[in-house]
Amino acid sequence: MIDPVIASRLQFAVTTIVHIIFPVMSMGLAPFLIYFTWKEIRTEEQVYRQLREFWTKLFAVSFVVGTVTGIVLEFEFGTNFAAFSTAAGELFGGPLAVEGMMAFMLEATFLGIFVFGRERVTDRLYMLSSVLVGLGTWLSALWILIANSWMQTPRGFETVMESGQPVVMLVDPIAAYANPRFPWMYVHMQNAAVLSVALFMAGVAAYFVWMNRDTEFWRKTMKIALAVLLISAPFQAIHGDAYGRHVADTQPQKFAAMEAQYDTESSVGLKLLAFPTSFSDITDPRAENLYVVELPFVASILASGGDPGASITGLNDISTENPPVAIVFWAFRAMVGLGMWFILLAFWGGVRWYQGRLFDDDLLAKALVASSLLGIFTVELGWIVTEVGRQPWVIQGVMKTSAGVSPGLTGAEALTTLVGFVGVYSALLVLYSYVVTRLIREEAPTRPATPTDDDTRGVTVPNDD
Repeated sequence: MIDPVIASRLQFAVTTIVHIIFPVMSMGLAPFLIYFTWKEIRTEEQVYRQLREFWTKLFAVSFVVGTVTGIVLEFEFGTNFAAFSTAAGELFGGPLAVEGMMAFMLEATFLGIFVFGRERVTDRLYMLSSVLVGLGTWLSALWILIANSWMQTPRGFETVMESGQPVVMLVDPIAAYANPRFPWMYVHMQNAAVLSVALFMAGVAAYFVWMNRDTEFWRKTMKIALAVLLISAPFQAIHGDAYGRHVADTQPQKFAAMEAQYDTESSVGLKLLAFPTSFSDITDPRAENLYVVELPFVASILASGGDPGASITGLNDISTENPPVAIVFWAFRAMVGLGMWFILLAFWGGVRWYQGRLFDDDLLAKALVASSLLGIFTVELGWIVTEVGRQPWVIQGVMKTSAGVSPGLTGAEALTTLVGFVGVYSALLVLYSYVVTRLIREEAPTRPATPTDDDTRGVTVPNDD
């Protein structure tokens, strides 16, 4: 029978990977909805009303499914990780409780006004409801990431013995909740959500443009999404570079796993790709390599903030228990590679927009359509690096994951719930995808657009003279 520790980790990984899709959609859509509402009230243009109504439907669906899948995640702390909950409940439970009482209730209350109250409340109250819905969404992420970041860089606590068991006691809430990792995680996650939704919106809009079913609605969507992409994609790379240096300082084991650095060395290059001599070694970044695409000194520069000769501590000199290096190594490279693609895609679209050919480039439209879900996929990769990279610790340097699993949980019980959760969450993901696809096909405007001054798509206007 499967080890209950492995089964519990897999179950939590599956549920998190599926659940995170829905908060990303709602958090990323929130700023767009606030903007659409503001423009609708200020200009009274029909296109902004259409934009607000359409994307609000996707927001509401994401909110509902995210709520269902998120509540279950919190229950898993008790069913599968009861020892962790007992040891860290005083510190970990607080942010989760506040998230429910403050952020979730704020979002849920004003979402009703935002979805159903446009004709029933004043413009000022309706605008306020859009802001408070967005604020609730982002506050929800704030409290969740406070809890998670504390597990990465724990501060403000003491370990005491209760009933013969070590328990984490909160002694400095400010140090604990404003821990060193929190601002890095929060900014990176929220920008990633906005970037992911901008890619999704641009990809959907590009599809209708490519299929010659574009309207002012989709043209406006594509331009707004591209404008956001031009800002968020480069910022994510710049912020990620600084974030990486922070990880090197606070979690050297994770950084070494990201670079597959087993031995302590100086002037370390950044491995972009590594091709092993044997295909069976593809999951082992330490294997003898036939060919390596490497940027000299870059790993040392990233770790130190500019010193090409800086030393990177290897995994062999940190611990005998390392995370699954191949998973962290390849997930990190895929994440960075996709981030570079998003920057290229943003500037490609920006150049075409400047040239007045944004809606004429079929290759750009195909690239945007193909990339529409890659932002969410990249978020998943980022969370894999974050969570798998700190193994074997559930609380870095304090409690190992194996010690946090429920002591009475059997392998049969863990396997049964794992299979059940995979089935249920897969069904929810399929249902969500079906509903979103149907909304896009049936609810969005698809009438032919009127040519504009900046983009006539080759239309010749007859001269009366």
